[in-house]
Amino acid sequence: MSWRLGVVGHPVGHSLSPRLHRAGLAQAGLVGTSRAVDVADLAALAAVLPAFDALSVTMPLKALATQLCDDLDEVAARTGRVNSLLRTEGRVRGANTDGRGLLDALAAVGWEPAGRRAAVLGAGGAAWSIVDALVGAGTEVAVATRRPAAGAALAERYPGLRSLRPGEALDLVVNTVPAAQRGEQPAVVVAAPGAVAVDITYEPRVSAWLAQHERHHWITMNGLPMLAHQGARQMAWWFSVPIDGAGLLEVLA
Repeated sequence: MSWRLGVVGHPVGHSLSPRLHRAGLAQAGLVGTSRAVDVADLAALAAVLPAFDALSVTMPLKALATQLCDDLDEVAARTGRVNSLLRTEGRVRGANTDGRGLLDALAAVGWEPAGRRAAVLGAGGAAWSIVDALVGAGTEVAVATRRPAAGAALAERYPGLRSLRPGEALDLVVNTVPAAQRGEQPAVVVAAPGAVAVDITYEPRVSAWLAQHERHHWITMNGLPMLAHQGARQMAWWFSVPIDGAGLLEVLA
């Protein structure tokens, strides 16, 4: 079998997912291709889906894509969002590996989630899976968003969520806000010992927001480790073979 892989979203021309997919295929000893397709709505996604065996799904499609799925994994079912589609045996299956990919990336630098305090900035598709993973791992999570309705929807699904308290010391802050929507974002200044600031974007490699946290002595991480580790989980699900996230990260760095 020659796998037909891709990534869909809008905009998507900058995506590193095709490179990630090719590296995963090589790790698994499989053959195939991967390409990026700019898709902005559900109808367009439904039209291109038959041309692929599996797809990575990015903004703004993560919630919309669930409507095309015959079944969802536990995370996708809880969050109502997918980042992975697989066409098999006449069915479309959906999964979400974003949040677990972030936890894998943090574990690789020695950060453990249980009993820690974290803040997630934003309430879009990636934020849902990250909140889900952190809450499930025993982290106390605060959410900061400029969209009250989106924040309320998250809080309804995860009743333990709270608002970020000014001046509180955090062990982790994760920025999920798309770069084009940020404006001037101040740093979260107070860091607990060993605290990590993560910007899930990766262009530029050090965003202005991440640079602020470096100056305040946070350990910083851009979006490449999360991309690599969520991709490893995604392709392990697609191919039914283990994929090494650290090896994928070497390809992207």
